[in-house]
Amino acid sequence: MIGGLTHRVCATLLLLGLPANVLAQFNTSSPDPEAAEFSAKRLARIAPWYQAQVDAGALTGAVVAIARNGRLAYLQAIGTYDRAGKVPLKPDAIFWIASMTKPVTSVAAMILVEEGKLDLTAPVANYQPIFKDKPVGVEDIDPATGKHTLLLEPEKRPVQVVDLLRHTSGLLYPEEGKTAVHRMYGLADFRRNRTLADFVASLAFLPLAHQPGEVWEYSWGVDVLARVIEVVSGQPFDQFLDSRIFKPLRMVDTGFSVPEEKRARLVDPIASGRPVLWDVTKPAKLFSGGGGLVSTAPDYLRFCQMLLNGGELDGVRILSAKTVQQMITNAMPPEVRFAGETGQFVGPRVGTGWGLGFAIRTNPDFSILPGAVGSFNWSGLWGTYFWIDPVAKLTAVQMIQVPPDAGAPFRDALRHLTYAALSVSHPDALPAPITLSAAALDSYVGTYDFGSSLSSRDRKAPIPAFAFDGIGVEFALADNKVVVREAMEGGPASKAGVKAGDVLAAIDDVPLAGLSLDKVIEKLRGHAGTQVRLKIVRRDQDPTDVAIVREPIRPPGARIEVRVEDGALAIAATGRWAVLNFEKGNAILARPTSSSEFVVDDDDHTRLAFVRDPAGKVTGAILNPGPWQITAAKQN
Repeated sequence: MIGGLTHRVCATLLLLGLPANVLAQFNTSSPDPEAAEFSAKRLARIAPWYQAQVDAGALTGAVVAIARNGRLAYLQAIGTYDRAGKVPLKPDAIFWIASMTKPVTSVAAMILVEEGKLDLTAPVANYQPIFKDKPVGVEDIDPATGKHTLLLEPEKRPVQVVDLLRHTSGLLYPEEGKTAVHRMYGLADFRRNRTLADFVASLAFLPLAHQPGEVWEYSWGVDVLARVIEVVSGQPFDQFLDSRIFKPLRMVDTGFSVPEEKRARLVDPIASGRPVLWDVTKPAKLFSGGGGLVSTAPDYLRFCQMLLNGGELDGVRILSAKTVQQMITNAMPPEVRFAGETGQFVGPRVGTGWGLGFAIRTNPDFSILPGAVGSFNWSGLWGTYFWIDPVAKLTAVQMIQVPPDAGAPFRDALRHLTYAALSVSHPDALPAPITLSAAALDSYVGTYDFGSSLSSRDRKAPIPAFAFDGIGVEFALADNKVVVREAMEGGPASKAGVKAGDVLAAIDDVPLAGLSLDKVIEKLRGHAGTQVRLKIVRRDQDPTDVAIVREPIRPPGARIEVRVEDGALAIAATGRWAVLNFEKGNAILARPTSSSEFVVDDDDHTRLAFVRDPAGKVTGAILNPGPWQITAAKQN
C-alpha cells in the first residue's frame, strides 16, 4: 500500500477491490470508463464473457485490466483462485506470466544500453566467451536413403546482442521444432535449481540452428540476454530487475517466486499441472529472462503504461522516449525468414514484425495483432496477454491460466470486447426523423456482416484465411478433459445438440484423455461431407453418442439483422459478438433521417447509412460514417 494512507482510505480501497498501486498510477479512486473514452455499458460485457468460460470449465478465473489516455478504464476479477471454485478471485491475484517476462528483460537490457555499458551491435562473445566462433548446424537429407546427417558450418558473422532481443541469434527452444538441433537443445541444463551461468555454460557444445541474423526463431536467446545483464551490471538478474524496474515502477507483486505471505493470492496452476521448473512457490536459482516471472494485472499494467508513456511513469523515468521508440519499431530485415512453431504468429504473412522484445503490427490492412499500425504485444505460455496501442493510447492486460495453445480464443475475445467498447463520437445536432414508405424500409431488411473486426481501429486478418472443414466447436483442456467452450451457432455441432460445457470423451471411439490440443483438433477436422462420431458427457447425464457430418466452417464475424417494425428498422446483433449497442435478442429501433440514413435510439445516437450499387440494390451498411466508421456487406 502507498505510504501515508489513512485507515479510512485503506478501508475504502478494500471495499472497491482495487489495489492502491493502480490508484496511484491513474490518480483516481476507481475505474472511470467515460473519462477514458469508453462506453461503460459495452465494457460491462467483458466479465460475463469470461464468467461463461469459467462456467464451461475452460479456466478457473481471469483478471482483466484496461487503461486509456492514462486513466484506468476497467479492472475486474472473474472466477476463483482455486480449481474447486471456492475462493473468489481478486484483482491483485498473482499469475505466472511466462513469456511476458521477455519484454521486461528487454527493458532491462536497454537500460544498460542507454548507460553505455552494453552494445547492441557487439558480439555476444564479448560478454559470454562460449559464443566465440559458434558453428551452425545444417541438417542434410540424403534423397536416396532419407538418412539425416547433421553438418557443421562456420558462422557468417558473430551472434550480436541485438540478435538475442529479436530472436535472430540462431538459438532456439527444443519444443519449437523437430530437427536434430532441436533435439540437441533438449540437453541444455535449464533447471530451476541451477543458475543462468550454468545454463549458458551448457550451451557451449550446442551448434546454432541458423546463421545469425538470417532467421527469426523463438528461442532461449532472452535467457542468454539475462545472463549478459548479470555480467554487465555485476548484479544477479533478479536484483537488477527489482532495483531498476520493479521498485521504481511500484510493481510490488512481481518477481521470480511468490513468498509465503502472498501465496494465498497465487492462482492455482492449470489442472494438468506445471513442470517442476515453474513451481513458483519455491525460491528460484534460475532467474529466467524468457519466462520466469510472476505478476499481477495491476503491476503489469504499470509496466505497459510506462512503455506507452515513452519510458516514464509517475515522474519516474526508466528509459528515454527515443529508446522505447527503437524497441517498438520493427527490427526485422526484409529478407529474414520466420521459423519454429511460434513463427506462425510473426511475419509478413500475418502482418506482424518484431522489435526489441515485442511483436509489432506492421500491416495497416490486416493483422493478427490488435490495434493500429505500431501496436505491440506478447503473451505467456499459459494464456497471460497484453497489448499496447500507441495511436488509441490504450493498454490492456489479461491474466489467466489455461493449457498451452488454448489462449487464442481469450486473446481474440478481449480485443473484440475492448475495441468495440470505445466511445463513439456523434454530431451535437442530429437530423430530425422522416417517414419512409414500407417498400423503402423493406429494401434494407437482411443480414449485414462486418467481418472479423468490430472497430475500424483494429482490422484483423481476413476471415477466409482461417476457413477449414470441421464441426464448428471451440474447446479447451481442463482437468485432463476436452471441454466445449462454444458450439458455433448454425454449425454442424450446434445443430446436433452439442452445447458449451459438454465434455468430449471420445472421437470415433478413441478416448481423448491425455491427448494434446493439436491431436484433438486433428481428429475433429476432416473433409466436408465426412462423418465423425463423438461421445459426449453432460453434467448429471449418461454419456451420449452423436454422429456429425463435417462442413466448411467459416468462423462467425460480427453481424446485425435488420427487420421492419412500427415504421422503423429494428436491429439486433446475430452471431458471436454484440456490435456497438446492438445485442443478440434485443432489437433497437433506427429512425430514418433521409432515404438512406438512420439514427438509432441509443445513448450513442448511432448513425447508420446504407450503400446501394449502381442498379439501386442495397449492398452494405456503414455504422457512424466518418473517420472511425465500420462497414458491413449485406449477405445474399
